[in-house]
Amino acid sequence: QVQPVESGGGLVQAGGSLRLSCAPSGRPFSTYRVGWFRQAPGKERESVAAIVWNGGSTYVADSVKGRFAVSRDNAKNTVYLQMNSLKPEDTAVYYCAVGRRLGYTIAADGGYDYWGQGTQVTVSS
Repeated sequence: QVQPVESGGGLVQAGGSLRLSCAPSGRPFSTYRVGWFRQAPGKERESVAAIVWNGGSTYVADSVKGRFAVSRDNAKNTVYLQMNSLKPEDTAVYYCAVGRRLGYTIAADGGYDYWGQGTQVTVSS
């Protein structure tokens, strides 16, 4: 079993940057796709970014395109979400998810088997 663990969240002013990290406890996840999702209070969970196992394909949601970037370093067994030019509407709990289910796009939450506990990102105006 792979258990993703997120880190790097916190409080930042609008326009600032944060980098979230996702590393697994348990098995390495070098052969898994990894997705970042977020959920703000009173809103549904949404896909933010995702990356396939070898980094050859990525997805970034339109709402964060040009500001967020996803990358992975399999040698370090870590996936990153670099968040720049943060806005108050980016405030949410950010989750890392790992999966190998077939038949799903990398953005679809149905394609993920294991979910982290989440890390809070708060952007003040």
